[in-house]
Amino acid sequence: MWLGGRWWLPFLVQRCFNLRSLSFARVWGGRRGPMEETLSTGAEAASEVRAPAQQNGDAGGDAKGERPPVCPKPAGQEVELAPRDREQATGNEELATAAAPSPGKRKKLRGTTRERVVPPPKKRRAGVSFGDEHFAETSYYFEGGLRKVQPYYFDFRTYCKGRWVGHSLLHVFSTEFRAQPLAYYEAAVRAGRLHLNEEPVQDLSIVLKDNDFLRNTVHRHEPPVTAEPIRLLAENEDVVVVDKPSSIPVHPCGRFRHNTVIFILGKEHQLKELHPLHRLDRLTSGVLMFAKTASVSERIHEQVRDRQLEKEYVCRVEGEFPAEEVTCKEPILVVSYKVGVCRVDTRGKPCETVFQRLSYNGHSSVVRCRPLTGRTHQIRVHLQFLGHPILNDPIYNSVAWGPSRGRGGHIPKTDEELLRDLVAEHQAKQSLDVLDLCESDLSPGLKNSTVSSSELGKDCLEDLAASTQKMDGVVETASQDLNTMALAPGNAAETDVINQEIDPLCAECRLVRQDPLPQDLVMFLHALRYKGPGFEYFSPMPTWAQDDWQED
Repeated sequence: MWLGGRWWLPFLVQRCFNLRSLSFARVWGGRRGPMEETLSTGAEAASEVRAPAQQNGDAGGDAKGERPPVCPKPAGQEVELAPRDREQATGNEELATAAAPSPGKRKKLRGTTRERVVPPPKKRRAGVSFGDEHFAETSYYFEGGLRKVQPYYFDFRTYCKGRWVGHSLLHVFSTEFRAQPLAYYEAAVRAGRLHLNEEPVQDLSIVLKDNDFLRNTVHRHEPPVTAEPIRLLAENEDVVVVDKPSSIPVHPCGRFRHNTVIFILGKEHQLKELHPLHRLDRLTSGVLMFAKTASVSERIHEQVRDRQLEKEYVCRVEGEFPAEEVTCKEPILVVSYKVGVCRVDTRGKPCETVFQRLSYNGHSSVVRCRPLTGRTHQIRVHLQFLGHPILNDPIYNSVAWGPSRGRGGHIPKTDEELLRDLVAEHQAKQSLDVLDLCESDLSPGLKNSTVSSSELGKDCLEDLAASTQKMDGVVETASQDLNTMALAPGNAAETDVINQEIDPLCAECRLVRQDPLPQDLVMFLHALRYKGPGFEYFSPMPTWAQDDWQED
């Protein structure tokens, strides 16, 4: 037998060589088909946009990098069309819902229609790909103990999703983006706010095709946060460690973008391209660590996975906490990722927290907490289960949980009823931001009889749409102003801020919201200490944890 019985080997080698050559030619030297041309055109038009790199999630930390130029997406922005200022935390705030295949990979085919299947985006860490053009979108101002953001224009971008192909923009807006009435989108078309493949949309009846690139310019408002500064605790060639105030999210999410730790550090401390190493809830204050490089980030994340990182928190809880050390090992189940609510449940994930009382003032106790696992809201849920919720916890010390407020895991209502009642309570207080929600996020089952902000703006928008021609060119002027700004994040901040404060199409501009008091933005939970191999960082004890602190 030739070649030891392997007479077929030369033919196999030749066959593989031919196939590889053909594939190489298709990827790098072959002619692009119409579908590829469409994608490339849309990408080149937005090539100035940088893509985010992994997020945390809700949790703080991941690294960012550049995507291949075939799939542009502005860093830190959610890919959606509805002007509702929602961004995913997913953490990344902000992850594209569709991404083109990387160069060198062959297109996948579905069935006989040869429809292009776009792979899901990879999670990336938040913070790394934000640069000066993003920081320049708007500016801060301070009022009444609050840090506020000037309203600004912002682009949401996305490629056409598979389920939209063959449907009109009118159909997509009316079925999937109902945060605004159709009158809003009709007015947005007249104002030049909607673009398809970088061309202004002329008619909502236009039918979408595969790989169409859509851009929607919105007038964006951000909720205020505390004016308390972010203090640097330590900085070296590897890490930046800060003392995060309560109420400020770590990275862009929900309605927050500039009022986040990532943006404040970049704009006020020139600390850019940071990798969050862990997460703190928006209402939690204390030690927060960032890596300066991807290699340091990966090293510390390995230590986290190997349980080498020790965390210590301090909180103030209701009542007299037991004097002896208490260990809670109740499993925790996520009730709703969207609303951000968890509870103790046997179907949940195992977790363990060790508690030790530090002081008691006759009404409330200061407790040291050592979470041995890292579940969402772990400390808050375990304290609720023990019957000593954090004194001012807006979620787990709420009457929505029933008379016992979740003590012992007793919740006399279904998960759906619980979520509905929690949302209704925060709607009444105009504090949906605590749940990282806005009115447009609420499904009919979560809404109560309270009139939503989108409904408040509906009549105004319908009147606007009906009388667009009678507005002395307001809409046309807005369109011209937007064209002048090129609708780019970096350019918007270069115009006169006064021109951005009021927008004729923005329902939020017509709402009058009462500012929260600074003390209302503080929850009594503080990350006191983080320790790992070769490092240990402390933050000062907050005033509410002092032995002589008295409740108002």
